[in-house]
Amino acid sequence: MNDGNAPPPPGVEAVTGADLTWMREALAEAARGLGRTAPNPPVGCVIVRGGEVVGRGFHPKAGEPHAEVFALRAAGGAARGATAYVTLEPCAHFGRTPPCADALIDAGVTRVVVAALDPNPQVAGRGVQKLRAAGIDVTVGVLDAEATRQQAGFRSLIVRGQPWVVAKYAMTLDGRVAALNEGRGAVSGDATRDLTMRWRNELDAIAVGAGTLALDNPALTTRGVPGGRDPRPVLFSRSGRVPPDAAAIRPGAILVTAQQADAGALEAAGVTVIRAETIHGALRQLGGLGISTLLLEGGPRLLTAFLSAGLVDEVRVFIAPKLLGAGQSPLLGPERPMAHAQVLQDITVGTVGPDVLVTGRLSDIPRL
Repeated sequence: MNDGNAPPPPGVEAVTGADLTWMREALAEAARGLGRTAPNPPVGCVIVRGGEVVGRGFHPKAGEPHAEVFALRAAGGAARGATAYVTLEPCAHFGRTPPCADALIDAGVTRVVVAALDPNPQVAGRGVQKLRAAGIDVTVGVLDAEATRQQAGFRSLIVRGQPWVVAKYAMTLDGRVAALNEGRGAVSGDATRDLTMRWRNELDAIAVGAGTLALDNPALTTRGVPGGRDPRPVLFSRSGRVPPDAAAIRPGAILVTAQQADAGALEAAGVTVIRAETIHGALRQLGGLGISTLLLEGGPRLLTAFLSAGLVDEVRVFIAPKLLGAGQSPLLGPERPMAHAQVLQDITVGTVGPDVLVTGRLSDIPRL
């Protein structure tokens, strides 16, 4: 990453404070497409001329024009001689839409600043090569880490063929997610709930297990987010027995089961049924459906199964300032010595209302 405070790594050009400012603008544009672009990446672009933004755009969903095209349309003739800031390397191949590298060349921009290279084998540096061959000055690696983090789902889908899995849960200060022998009361506060809803809006799908379905019957929708959309529910049930009137059953929902269960009623309700013996096999099939990010909100049994299989990529844990005593732990196992504990990287710690939020990654974000 080049954050402007240290010498750039080999192969990354020196950048200015203005470059960082405009790339942050492009990242903010890209964020508008989170949860809506899969299997494509979220990408943002701003066109700057004379120190002012003359065009901006983001990729809204697969099949529609890419961010560069929207930004160039907004800029019009002002794009000639301008600098384009784009969060992902412009594509150089014909897919559902023409190459964005060609659009930038034809528009007459003189410089392109790229946050991160595209891991797609059809691009993978070819976009930068095409721009440079056309005489355009190209700078690569500006806010690379931020862009790569924003594109984690797309990168996981391209490189690994499966979604980026984000495990989220809330627990008390003494590590309890629920009291014993009662339903799950609210552990965390309203601000935490609001943030969770924003995450649901930004991620492709949300997963729970059969235990959570039976105990809570959650709708798994996004609430209170202006312009929000619901993630696709993914219901893990080894037996395949899910009530067709469950609140999460709606067109686009997915049932993951290991059994050859009769799911005719669910399929009639628009539910896709996946049969997989392992979680890894299920994730590969979810990737085949174009799901790039999966929010894991199930209970301890599902979380333990994912962690035991090494299939949680990112963790987001809310810690409420409460002491419960006896209660349910977020994990059921496995037992391991402290030396073998899974260690988070890229850690952040902050507060959300009265709660503490700890986030971190268990996996490296795929690159080329």
